[in-house]
Formats: sequence, structure tokens, C-alpha cells
Amino acid sequence: MGFTQAIASVLGKYATFEGRAPRSEYWWWVLFTILLNWVLSFADLALFGAFSFIATGDVHVFTPLTTIVGIALILPCIAVAVRRFHDMNRTGWWVLIGLTGIGALVLFFWFMVKGTEGPNRFGEDPLMRY
Repeated sequence: MGFTQAIASVLGKYATFEGRAPRSEYWWWVLFTILLNWVLSFADLALFGAFSFIATGDVHVFTPLTTIVGIALILPCIAVAVRRFHDMNRTGWWVLIGLTGIGALVLFFWFMVKGTEGPNRFGEDPLMRY
């Protein structure tokens, strides 16, 4: 699965927590969100750099574009993570382990593991189509 296919797939399944997501779909999505946040941060700085409504110490922060898009992408980020767990034949509730300190490292490792080949209890192998 390529970059554009992965983005289209995740956005097409915006709040779908059923099915499976291969590693390529998940990691292309992560790259997309990182790049998007980077671009939006620069846009916020260019558009609102002179204005500061929220002050954090000596750093003034006002990032409406980044905040709005971040809120809009929370649901597909969680959904693709749940589907990634389904690809490994694990329940999507494992996503909650990321709320712990060490859990983020566990998630990082697990999301690099290849999913189960062939069908599992969450559906058909998503890579069989590609």
C-alpha cells in the first residue's frame, strides 16, 4: 500500500474500528500526520505569529490551524491504531496501554510487527488485495 492509498484508506474509514490495517497503512498515516502538523505549525506561525492569546512561560502559543486539524484527526488516528491491533489478531483495547509511560514504547514495537497472514477473527488479510 502506497502513501496516497493509505491516506485515502484511513480517511475513508474515518471512524471505522472494525477490520484490519496493515503496517504500511499505519506508518504512512503516521508520516502524513507528522508532515501535516509540521506544515500547519509553520502556517500558524506565519499567520498568527504576532498574536499571542495563550502564554506558556516566555513562549507565546496560538495554533488554531494545528489545533483544529489535530482534533479532527484524533478519531481516525485511534481507529487506524485499533485496526492495526486487529491485524495482529489482538483486541483494539490494547491501544489504552499507550496511556501509560512505558506503554508508548510497547505500542511502537507492536506496530512494527507483521500482522497475521491470511484471515483472522477480525477479517481478511488486507494485504491480499495488494
